[in-house]
Amino acid sequence: MDTRKVLSGLCYFSIFFAGILFPLVVMFASGDDVTKGHAKKAFLSHLIPLIPAPLLIFAIFNDLNAINNQAIPVFTLVTAGIMVLVSLIVTIWNLIKGVKAFMME
Repeated sequence: MDTRKVLSGLCYFSIFFAGILFPLVVMFASGDDVTKGHAKKAFLSHLIPLIPAPLLIFAIFNDLNAINNQAIPVFTLVTAGIMVLVSLIVTIWNLIKGVKAFMME
């Protein structure tokens, strides 16, 4: 198998084992433009689930008062649900892109 295919596919699959680090290293260490392009796409897609994280932190601190009043922390639950959904979508997208990178010619 070609090194270009392996590195490109592993950049996407690194969401399971190295997260942001592996695509970042490949992006700077690789001399191949195609591999660098896949590494950039994988790196950016690994960052997407982190976008709602500040919202979740805000929701937790906002709902601490609601928990003291025996209310359901709806804002925190909705935000956590959104983060799980976004993470699932990004994981599936990375799996598809990783398989396509392995199969490229």
